[in-house]
Amino acid sequence: MEHVRCNLCGADDAVVRYPCTIKQGEGGDWRAFRCTNSGYGRHHTIVQCRQCGLVYTDPRPDGHDIIETYQTVEDLLYIEEREGRVLTFEHHLKPLERLTGSPNGRLLLDVGCYTGVFVEIAAGHGWDAWGVEPSRWAVGQAQARGLHVVQGTLETADLPQATFDVVTMWDVIEHVTDPLRTLQQAYRLLKPGGLVVVHTIDIESPFARLMGARWPWLMEMHIYYFSRHTLRAMLEKCGFQVLSDRPQGRYLRLGYLMNRVAALIPPVGRPAEWLVTKLGLRGLAVPVNLGDLFTAYARKA
Repeated sequence: MEHVRCNLCGADDAVVRYPCTIKQGEGGDWRAFRCTNSGYGRHHTIVQCRQCGLVYTDPRPDGHDIIETYQTVEDLLYIEEREGRVLTFEHHLKPLERLTGSPNGRLLLDVGCYTGVFVEIAAGHGWDAWGVEPSRWAVGQAQARGLHVVQGTLETADLPQATFDVVTMWDVIEHVTDPLRTLQQAYRLLKPGGLVVVHTIDIESPFARLMGARWPWLMEMHIYYFSRHTLRAMLEKCGFQVLSDRPQGRYLRLGYLMNRVAALIPPVGRPAEWLVTKLGLRGLAVPVNLGDLFTAYARKA
């Protein structure tokens, strides 16, 4: 475990917001870092900076260990849920293209692209779409589909400077060990006027505040918990002009959604999962938006 300062303002002045719920010796299982992990409520100590309000995990596992874990993680359930992710990314691409106009073969980089679903969707819409991803397994899955995906992180991958028209990060910024540096790298890779799109969880949303310590996104694999205010502040610190930030939901297959509810509230979720299975509705994709996920759009000056 390592102690870290606030990644936004650099202060070493934080108060505990949610105490650690992981018993000594129980953390560090690589399965807790799968995208589809259901370890809701299991997390290290979560603190909030008194100076700027950023919420983050401290102390946390060593940063090198976190990166190595993401390099080795595998997640077969993620592939099974492909249909919901395709619908989600098709939905996410529309407001992006309203800001950028026609793709016409322009370059887009998806950071933390995993198996490359968004890379494939963007390419199908006319983008010259690339991806970068630490998981060797996920990169293998993407490359097997003929996608241009590089293994590594935004900091380690050898990507050309001032080349990309768009850099996207879907459910990524809350996982990285140094989000400020990650956004600075995105700024470096973008052309002047290029767009960065960051989708993440919102710890200050009404639903998150209502749920408190029972908010399901309090998980071991999440080490930063942004609000719209703190993400906007970090983007501006990196030199971006924030255009907008707005709540944005996703599509989930009904069977998968009930499986997640069963992990969070077993007495409710298990009977519901049994019922949707009995009715043959597991594959039905439904929109879900509780207001605790948001997307920020910002432009390089």
